[in-house]
Amino acid sequence: MNRPILSHRRNIGIISHIDAGKTTTTERMLYCSGAVHRIGKVDEGTATTDWMIQEKERGISITSAAISCLWTGYEINIIDTPGHVDFTVEVERSLRVLDGAIAIFSCVEGVEAQSETVWSQADKFKVPRIVYINKIDRIGANFLRTLEMIKQKFSKNFVLMQFPNGEADEFEGQIDILNNQIVSWEKNDIQQIKFEPINEKFKEKVFELRNEITEVASDYNEIILENFLEGKDVENHLIEEAIKKGVVANEVVPVFVGSSLKSLGIQPLLDGIIKFLPSPEETPPVVGIVPEESELSEAVRLSSIEEPFSALVFKVALHENRRLSFIRVYSGQAKVGDLVWNPTRRKKERFSRIFRMYSDKRERVEKIGPGDIIAVLGLKETLTGDTLCDLNSPISFESISPPEPVISIAVEPKETIDLEKLQESLKKLMLEDPTFIVELENESGQIVMSGMGELHLDVLTRRLIDEFDLEIRVGEPRVVFRETLCSIADDKYLFDKIIGGKTQYAKLHMRVSPTPGKGIQINFENDVYLIPESIINVTEEAIRSSCSGGILAGYPLIDIKVDILDMEYIPEKSSEFAFSAAASVCFNNVCNNASGQLLEPIMQVEVSTLEEHLGGVISELNTRNGNVSDIKDGPGEDNFKIIEVTVPLRQMFGFTTVLRSLTQGRGTFVMTFFNFSPCDVSL
Repeated sequence: MNRPILSHRRNIGIISHIDAGKTTTTERMLYCSGAVHRIGKVDEGTATTDWMIQEKERGISITSAAISCLWTGYEINIIDTPGHVDFTVEVERSLRVLDGAIAIFSCVEGVEAQSETVWSQADKFKVPRIVYINKIDRIGANFLRTLEMIKQKFSKNFVLMQFPNGEADEFEGQIDILNNQIVSWEKNDIQQIKFEPINEKFKEKVFELRNEITEVASDYNEIILENFLEGKDVENHLIEEAIKKGVVANEVVPVFVGSSLKSLGIQPLLDGIIKFLPSPEETPPVVGIVPEESELSEAVRLSSIEEPFSALVFKVALHENRRLSFIRVYSGQAKVGDLVWNPTRRKKERFSRIFRMYSDKRERVEKIGPGDIIAVLGLKETLTGDTLCDLNSPISFESISPPEPVISIAVEPKETIDLEKLQESLKKLMLEDPTFIVELENESGQIVMSGMGELHLDVLTRRLIDEFDLEIRVGEPRVVFRETLCSIADDKYLFDKIIGGKTQYAKLHMRVSPTPGKGIQINFENDVYLIPESIINVTEEAIRSSCSGGILAGYPLIDIKVDILDMEYIPEKSSEFAFSAAASVCFNNVCNNASGQLLEPIMQVEVSTLEEHLGGVISELNTRNGNVSDIKDGPGEDNFKIIEVTVPLRQMFGFTTVLRSLTQGRGTFVMTFFNFSPCDVSL
């Protein structure tokens, strides 16, 4: 089948808080476009994009899944992302390679904690988006309140393209503002849409809202501005083209409304994707750096087959026990059998097979080009965040930086004979998930799994049992602490030894200082161009390796700056080994001089509870060292309150059970990482 031209393709993601309706919306889009002939349901475990066993059982999305459909001659490639905060890296790496997004909000709950997180992730990667307010048919739905919450939380120019004809039980359809139409659906056939002229009831409101759309559009088209100021009508296609310019510039966000569960509002949403979200060739050129040059210089790639090949690997997964690398192609072309260059690993890689993915199914293709989001077999060294490019035109894009794990558990096989199998299985899971880290504790000899939350680790534990056929024992969850330094210190170290009959010489002068919130920074201050690059590299590697264990309790060091004030290199005597050893010893000495501070993860928690239970919940949070920052009215007609509070993660274990008891099962909470904060070293 011939694919549409590049201008007729859209690469989009669907993002939201958990349970706002991402997967349900995706399923309805597939059905209404004819991509599937039976509507899958999340609750029944039959959704197309929830293909993992645990996704079917838990009724949540755990991994991002890619799927495609055709709509009015356009190809829409959709990535359905998880909503739970424990799997936020799936959202981040998907947004990194997408051209647009649909942000879904529940018309009952409004803007929730994870909604804000995924919105800020979309801001980070400058992803154009449209808003879809879902669940308009639910009891407690309040469209205007939800819209106002969105406007208050996010600094964009939101424009209503439609508004609901009724809410909750009285929802009958939509009012299409630009086309002056009442839109409704046949009760027995959701594919049959009825369009009726606007009646007197809506005429004045539609006139006002159309003027608002036209006014926003006038910022992007002078003809519209002239007509608007003169009070003349403006053709719809001009308004839509101008609004799209605002969307692509990341300044304007069109707003749509519907009920995905009842499949009402899906066709207009598909039209909105085509009209307002950009094609790959309408996105800005991607910018990278030219690797292996003495001075870093920028390189730009346009979305064109005439440009040298370039792509970013945004995900690695195991499929039938083989490494499947998901890539976004930005420029140029490649085909099966081609060699490409990985500047991150400094390795050549070969595309042995190329696939277009449809959830867990795949279709073989021979050639790929700009805008393609595909999966390849054959990449042996490439990891998530690596760049792939033309051998003769190297470029390196910014990598994908995963968040730090905050919780860990010990794991061991029930039978000693399975130890090697467990270790190999954990390596495979780490390959897939950059937020999952496995370490061997030196003192206890235990294997420790670290991840983003209890659910994250629970899912991975189940995968070890179900997918890798292992019988294991796991320990109680425990917090992953960090360490930093309290003061500035410096030290010198001389490494001058004869090893194997050969002199090994290195001399370093090093200074360390705290840099809150800025990660690990390593700076060489002397004339390093006089010293071989290999010596500089091993010195930096040794320092970064030493940061994996702090001076207080062996937890990783964060937020420090290391200045190499002087390096004495003698060509006849100095070696990489000598400088690596000197850097490790000097770093440990200077850190001991600076004194350390233990840090613990603090979580941002939103607790939703009825007002009658508010006092008991706040009292419980206080006993857990919670710091309440705000108490707000909750959504819906019930008298709910939302408590915003920061709490040390170590104090949150068991809170789910206690909250259920305090609120008669009606209280809920969501938790996201806030920061690392100083704590008592005795912990």
